[in-house]
Amino acid sequence: MLATVCRSADLTLNDDGARLFAQALDEAACGRLEIALAELPSSRPGVRIAEGRQLQPFLDIAGPIGAVAASVLGEQARAVRAILFDKTAERNWALGWHQDRTIVVEERIDMDGYGPWTIKSGLIQVEPPFDLLERMVTLRVHLDAVDERNAPLRIVPGSHRLGRLPETEIEHLVAMSGERLCLAERGDVWLYATSIVHASLAADPPRRRRVLQVDFSADATPGPLTWRGV
Repeated sequence: MLATVCRSADLTLNDDGARLFAQALDEAACGRLEIALAELPSSRPGVRIAEGRQLQPFLDIAGPIGAVAASVLGEQARAVRAILFDKTAERNWALGWHQDRTIVVEERIDMDGYGPWTIKSGLIQVEPPFDLLERMVTLRVHLDAVDERNAPLRIVPGSHRLGRLPETEIEHLVAMSGERLCLAERGDVWLYATSIVHASLAADPPRRRRVLQVDFSADATPGPLTWRGV
């Protein structure tokens, strides 16, 4: 089934699992965000941000990114993970269909319902009960325009309502339900349900595509654990 391009009015968070907030950041805010991200390593395809004090003016609910999350989750929304994806001609990759299933916490505490555990870039990650992920949202903040060939986010609309899917069933779901391509202009923010099935292709032709991806939750803590936060 062919992919369909998403325009701003095409998708709703409730029905489809994604919504576009067009021009959530103006040009001045984009420039400030670029400065805040400038010192991050540039040699890796995805940089997990362990210390994000420079991002707090953007991620707090009074900031341009946090305000988008708060419009869905309420005033308790807080950023709990952030990753910068910077695709270039030298670092151009594809990501297959999947659901995001892990969170970042302060320390490992073994207990039923939490696991497996991993450590990536020094951050402790664990797969929590899936209902926690279903209450979260993920924001993708675009610093470069994304057309059909510049590695747009691909989603399966409605898949956020299907719970935790076995990996062996995801390709069949995509074939049956189809996908949408989420295009963006500089300053746009795509918000989607963290549990949605999603993917991305490599840019063709290769070119710059910077996306700050931030997970938000309104849960004070992830069950008995503590958020690592940003």
